[in-house]
Amino acid sequence: MSAAAPKRWRSKPLPAATEVKRLVYDRCPEAAAILLAQRGIGDPQAAALFFRPSFEHLHDPFLMAGMQDAVARIERALGDNERIMVYGDYDVDGTTAVALVYSFLLRFTGNITFYIPDRYAEGYGISFQGIDVAQKDGVGLIIALDCGIKSNDKVDYANERGIDFIICDHHRPGEELPAAVAVLDPKRDDCEYPFKELSGCGIGFKLMQAFAQHNGIPFEDLEPLLDLVAVSTACDIVPVTGENRILTHFGVKALNESPRPGFKAMMGMAHVKKRLGVTDIVFAIGPRINAAGRVEHGRQAVELLLAHDQKLADEIGLRVDGNNSHRQELDKEMTREALENIAADDMLRDAWSTVVFNKAWHKGVVGIVASRLVERHYRPTVVLTESAGKVMGSARSVKGFDVYEAINACSELLDQFGGHMYAAGLSMPMENLDAFRARFEHVVRATITPEQRVPEEEVDLELRLDAIDESLLRILRHMAPYGPGNMRPVFLARGVVDGGQARIVGENHLKMRLHHPDAPRKWYDAIAFKQAHWFDEVRKGQPFSVLFCLEENTWQDRTTIQMNIKDIKLGTEGLLVSEQDVASASVA
Repeated sequence: MSAAAPKRWRSKPLPAATEVKRLVYDRCPEAAAILLAQRGIGDPQAAALFFRPSFEHLHDPFLMAGMQDAVARIERALGDNERIMVYGDYDVDGTTAVALVYSFLLRFTGNITFYIPDRYAEGYGISFQGIDVAQKDGVGLIIALDCGIKSNDKVDYANERGIDFIICDHHRPGEELPAAVAVLDPKRDDCEYPFKELSGCGIGFKLMQAFAQHNGIPFEDLEPLLDLVAVSTACDIVPVTGENRILTHFGVKALNESPRPGFKAMMGMAHVKKRLGVTDIVFAIGPRINAAGRVEHGRQAVELLLAHDQKLADEIGLRVDGNNSHRQELDKEMTREALENIAADDMLRDAWSTVVFNKAWHKGVVGIVASRLVERHYRPTVVLTESAGKVMGSARSVKGFDVYEAINACSELLDQFGGHMYAAGLSMPMENLDAFRARFEHVVRATITPEQRVPEEEVDLELRLDAIDESLLRILRHMAPYGPGNMRPVFLARGVVDGGQARIVGENHLKMRLHHPDAPRKWYDAIAFKQAHWFDEVRKGQPFSVLFCLEENTWQDRTTIQMNIKDIKLGTEGLLVSEQDVASASVA
């Protein structure tokens, strides 16, 4: 596969010298102070809070609208020995949320079950079929996690059958909330909860925190659940700031120090032999959990997460891992077909959006393929297939463009849709496909800016390799967990050369050993994933420039610092644009 479109390199604004000066002290060098100031950390006290997350800084869960009613309804169900169903979606956020709430409430009642809808028979979110199962099972209360905020008709259907709902969701509400006993969603207009970006599992955790708080249960009893919150936060790509940073910090710690059997099984199958970070969770654990719902059934993922016995977890994990391998094969083949379709179609090649359809494509993999197409063509993308006589699929976006709103502008052509700024799902009648393709392209052309049509990498700081020291590396370690809102810093090094050891590894990766020509003794191993196309240029020995992150790489029980190369450009000048440059170009 050839290289993706060239990226623009944009420099982040440098903070004022006075801000940096306030942060510089004996253990915080200037480079680290700049990184902290760029993240809005303006003094040593704020830095201390950032570097030492504490449960003391979690918000009172009863600040969330509807929480009092939700806790009261759960307490009534427990007091009356009423049957409870914990209902969640088949993705990572939904399955971790179900495992969290189900396992905690199981301590107080045996009259509880959980339900994950079938991706193909029922689709996303709450289903009529799921409510029918609940009614047949004698359920009086359904706690819905990571879904339900727009399921007004399903909640009405449940109410008519004497079943109450508690909705725990983090997606955008519609104009009218469902008629549930309680709707927990910080994105409600009338919700004054201070932090708006919890994952669905995070909201489930706040519900359990409120229940524990109201019943005198110590917070320590909730701490074993934080590994699930960390995995959901990482994989649902919500900001790792505020409460999410605190919950993820302690959740990642638990994952590394005492992983539950299900996570231990997945880590072994992914050959993880180092301390997990957010990126490792996204690439090693997330795809395996998702693969259960994509290929077989999401219930399998919950069973894996709930397993107490390592032998059982390993057995379920083998099935999950097999599903993930099958998913990878489907992903590769469907991406190849989609790229060929685009190349063969003049309208698709020249469009500002991508909408591709193939009735034979696997419904469970369309979202992954959409992400692959964005990587290659960098434009808002919808990948569609046929299911039960309908067209359904997933959308992915480019930086700064709200694909949810673009789909909302086509809503009269759709049966259902939902999602986020950067990812959404949708379904429509087959006869509306061509009209949707034309409308979506029209909306994208009318609303996307020139800036959003160019892939870019943001540069935190320009740095010579011989300026990297232990003080900077220590600060970088303590800035984790990384993720949206606190991304791993990206550095620019101009005029580096390879020490003559460049080679292609794997299918399409470039391994190098880089240094500045005037400092040959200060070199770092470097890996440039999917950038083997630079091999011939790098071997020439001419200086080039790189964007990179610094990471720890463990191989054969030896840990070293490695440069993870984000992008490469030949030469040393004219590499960077500023925010003002981009803004001016967009206006022009």
